[in-house]
Order: sequence, then C-alpha cells, then structure tokens
Amino acid sequence: MRLFFQSLCCLFILLGANTYGSTILVLGDSLSAGYGINPEKGWVNLLQNDLHPEHKIVNGSISGDTTGGGLARLPLLLEKFQPDFVVLELGGNDGLRGHPLSLMKKNLSSMIALCREKKAVPILFGMRIPPNYGRRYAKAFAAVYPALAKEQNVLLIPFELEELAVTEGMIQQDGLHPTELAQPMMKAIVLRTLSSLFENL
Repeated sequence: MRLFFQSLCCLFILLGANTYGSTILVLGDSLSAGYGINPEKGWVNLLQNDLHPEHKIVNGSISGDTTGGGLARLPLLLEKFQPDFVVLELGGNDGLRGHPLSLMKKNLSSMIALCREKKAVPILFGMRIPPNYGRRYAKAFAAVYPALAKEQNVLLIPFELEELAVTEGMIQQDGLHPTELAQPMMKAIVLRTLSSLFENL
C-alpha cells in the first residue's frame, strides 16, 4: 500500500493548483491511436482539451500493438518525454491473438516497474475482449487487470465500454473499434477516473 499512497501524493503534488508542466504519456494500441477515425477526434486528444494548458499529453499509441511491443518501446519513450504519468492501455491485441495471459501480465508488470524506475506514476487501463473468443479465456483475460492493479498498487481505469457495443453508431463495421461518435464517451470514462485524483484538470 505504501507505493500506492506515494503515487497519490505524486499526483496531488504534480497536478496541484500551483504546479504546472506535467506530462502524461498514453502507451496504447488502436483504442488510443484513433484507428479508423481522425486522430484529432480521438479520446486522447479530447482529454488534452480538458486539461489545464500547462499539462501535456503524449500519445505513444500504435494500432495493433501488444504488451510485448509496448514493453519494447517504453524505455525510449520514458527517456525522450520524461513523463510524470503513464497510462498503460495495452493487452487487447494480446487477447485477440490468444497470447498466454501469464506473458501479458508479466509484460504489464515490467512496464509498471520501468515507469517507477523513472519516477513516473503508472496508471492501468482495464481491457476486455469479445466473448466469442472463448468465454473462459475472455473472463480470465478481463480478470488480469484488477488483479494486477491490486498486486502492484496502481490506479485502474475500469473497462466501461459495454454500452458502445449496443448503441447504434458507436462501433465501426469491423465490430471492434469505436467510431468518432464514441470518443467523447471514452474520454469521459478516463476523465472520471483520473479526476478523482487530479485536482486541477
């Protein structure tokens, strides 16, 4: 629990009313890269518009990326941008490809450790995959994120995108990726979680 409370203290200090210039790195896949839409309309860019102008978001997301790819790219991104916070939005492609969940969890754990080594606060973005990939596997996949967040004492952004799948116009024709219309909803989900900690969004 000590690491968790230390992370909270960092959040309050870095994003407090008298502190400016914080950098948030989003390391993700197509969900954050804006696959199939204008990236300027994606949730990451929309979130930037809601932040205090001195806070900056760096979108290090690549469509199709896996936790293995993110782990390989993270050291350079940490060195180049020196972020204060890192949102880890990865794992969906691991699940869609049927990768071992133990390996996915290990990669995410390694990324959390790398962030902390560089004094960046890691934030985990919970993910899910469609049940048609196997209900047992899908259930076990979704359980990785809250379990890892608890083990590592990191903030978890819960996956709350089920409504998109049943709302007309929210999912692209591929049946997987959110449309431009869905981006404000995605931004609101992330903002709701982060605003419980960020005093000066």
